[in-house]
Amino acid sequence: MLTSERHQLILEQLKVKYTVKIQELVDLTNSSESTIRRDLSQLEDEKYLKRIHGGASLLQGKLSEPTISEKSAKNHHEKAMIAKEAASLVEEGECIYLDAGSTTLLMVEFLPVNKELVVVTNGLTIIDPLMKKGIKTYLIGGYLKPITGAMIGRGALAAIEQYRFDKCFLGVNGIHIELGYTTPDPEEAALKMAALQLSREKYVLADHTKFGEISFSKIADLSEAKIITDETEDNVLHPYTQNTAIKVVNI
Repeated sequence: MLTSERHQLILEQLKVKYTVKIQELVDLTNSSESTIRRDLSQLEDEKYLKRIHGGASLLQGKLSEPTISEKSAKNHHEKAMIAKEAASLVEEGECIYLDAGSTTLLMVEFLPVNKELVVVTNGLTIIDPLMKKGIKTYLIGGYLKPITGAMIGRGALAAIEQYRFDKCFLGVNGIHIELGYTTPDPEEAALKMAALQLSREKYVLADHTKFGEISFSKIADLSEAKIITDETEDNVLHPYTQNTAIKVVNI
């Protein structure tokens, strides 16, 4: 089978299933595993797909954005372990910024209740669990984005400028070696960028599925924040370590 024919079959299979395993492609194309791995590498370089552990997945649309409930249901265990690691970095007497997101929401469960702590957030869904833990909390005002429960817009940007943070913890939709951290909404990207600029230490919380993805709006270059993620193939993460520090949690 010609290379172009294999590539077409791989892309057609991805459109049907979204995610495919290497062995499935080996059987489909009657090719060797090494050949399929080369095909996936080439198609990833051409930005048709992204490699994941044991296979490949179709790249999401630049404007694609799941709801907060959809985000919370996906890779929940991995996100919980990432959230636990992130919460362990919070120290006595700090002011931290928690971005609106499914992993930052999970962080609240692991935040200490016996330490003096201030949290600033633009995430409406994060408020209730913070209040139940008795953590002093400031909610940034602005336009409430229904799909994610995030406060964004001019009002939110003006509000966040009043604060300075020891640490910020952000969620993103895409992490790319050349194009950095991205998210679908330009207004949300602007707020995340502001949080990075106002923080002493900066962390992006992202499970392995975010690597190789590119969304519509750039937040910042890779070097602007450290990444906390879950386990994946070494060859996926290694190129990113040239640009920033990555902490991989054990799942």
